[in-house]
Amino acid sequence: MKNTNTLHPWWESAAAYQIYPRSFMDSNGDGVGDLQGIISRLPYLSELGFDLIWICPIYPSPNDDNGYDISDYQNIQKEYGTMEDFEELLHKAHERGIRVIMDLVVNHTSSSHPWFIESRSSKDNPKRDWYIWKDGKDNVEPNNWESIFGGSTWEYDEKSGQYFLHVFGKTMPDINWENTQVKKAIFDMICWWLDKGIDGFRVDAISHIKKPDFNDMPNPKNERYVSSFDKHMNQSGILDLLNELKENAFSKYDIFTVAEANGVRIEEIEEWVSSEKGIFNSLFQFDHLNLWNVGSEEGKISIKKLKNALTKWQKAAPMDGNVALVMENHDLVRSISRFGSEDKYWKESAKCLALMYYMQKGVPFIYQGQEIGMLNADYESHLDFRDDPTLFAYQDRINNGMSPAESLQVLKKSSRDNSRTPMQWDASPHAGFTTGTPWMKVNQNYHWLNAEVQKEDEDSILNFYKKLIKIKKETTGLIYGDYKLLMEESESIYAYTREYEEKNYLVVCNLSEELSELQIDLDITKGEILISNYEDRNSKEMLLKPYECRLYSL
Repeated sequence: MKNTNTLHPWWESAAAYQIYPRSFMDSNGDGVGDLQGIISRLPYLSELGFDLIWICPIYPSPNDDNGYDISDYQNIQKEYGTMEDFEELLHKAHERGIRVIMDLVVNHTSSSHPWFIESRSSKDNPKRDWYIWKDGKDNVEPNNWESIFGGSTWEYDEKSGQYFLHVFGKTMPDINWENTQVKKAIFDMICWWLDKGIDGFRVDAISHIKKPDFNDMPNPKNERYVSSFDKHMNQSGILDLLNELKENAFSKYDIFTVAEANGVRIEEIEEWVSSEKGIFNSLFQFDHLNLWNVGSEEGKISIKKLKNALTKWQKAAPMDGNVALVMENHDLVRSISRFGSEDKYWKESAKCLALMYYMQKGVPFIYQGQEIGMLNADYESHLDFRDDPTLFAYQDRINNGMSPAESLQVLKKSSRDNSRTPMQWDASPHAGFTTGTPWMKVNQNYHWLNAEVQKEDEDSILNFYKKLIKIKKETTGLIYGDYKLLMEESESIYAYTREYEEKNYLVVCNLSEELSELQIDLDITKGEILISNYEDRNSKEMLLKPYECRLYSL
């Protein structure tokens, strides 16, 4: 699809939707979502106003990490369909004005990938150096690095007597980005997909591709493995590799790229995402989402810390740069379950969180099910969960003295599976996701919490998101306007303005279950409320109800 706006890139005003294909829509009754299922729901996405979809990995994979362990970069996983199905999806999405970006996973492959099978076959194989192999040290691993998924980053290969590096799972060996041949193979593969007509990539774990040395990490606790990732996250020299990626692939096409870039610092944002120097068009930052691990004893997050985490990136983003806006994805728990109210103010808190993040500067992403207020999994047994890393952590806690019941409670609150339960389409069996047995249990609340019910309810969360999408697309100031935080010290109200060419907009959100007073210097008496989540509210009212939110045009 060509860009018809010559003043601004097409993606700056895009409304993006993330699809986790395994759980989105099953068309053939095998219990697993697929490409034809996505095609069948394109009208739904189009009606809501989305013009960009990001599809999580659909490549062939052993599924040790739900598709992020790729065994063939240029094909489609059989359970999802065929390449013809994908080409049909791409064509029909473009017909509706919906652009399609895919996941690009090039920090590692699956150990089942032909490249690694060759690399592993012998020390003198031409592809040996396509991955990172090292001798052991004193009969143990080459260093004390801990994998992001737990345990050592090194796996011993008996045939060759060496270890290979895996920053993530042990079946996901890291690619050696210092090897010219493997880089060329990666660049060629990327261009092959872009020549098919896809519209860009969400680039997975890209800040881990540079490993300048393999020395031990400092270990003050005298533990065997050190869980700091400083040696393989955003290391010196990574920009040289990324500029090669840009020059040999991205810069040749009119596409949108958004990087998952853990470890990137605010002062580096211009080098990562500005139009002049940047490698990518946008990036996901997780400072506000990492707060989920430092809440109070009651499990509540400091609203002040949340505001500060988001605000510092809003201020740091250069005028021509962009930070992706996100509250949920396939690796996180549901935002209402963590930040909002699952029961008493379910609808109000869902809408309040939506307005709070959606009207900031950046490309907003909505994760499947977020638009209807889906909640964490309601499982009562660890056997219902499917995510290996969080199940590993569940057992590890028990091995270290925690009771199974306590460890289950941690699992229920933290597992990535909370966002991977099947999409709740209607009140039919299995929420309309499949006519068969779903690969993962559906939340039992689907009888009342589903898209079909909300489509008919003008006051629903779904229709609130539809209005948000429309308002932002039609309001230049909410796309390009400057951001300014108000009431910085408040632990209940998140308020900010967007200012653009004498147009002013005000967002106020009470992120608490208590009445909270709006204390700002702006005159709202003549302001127009463009959207709110409580009916018949006086625009002059300074007292906000629990989880009340408003968007003003001043």
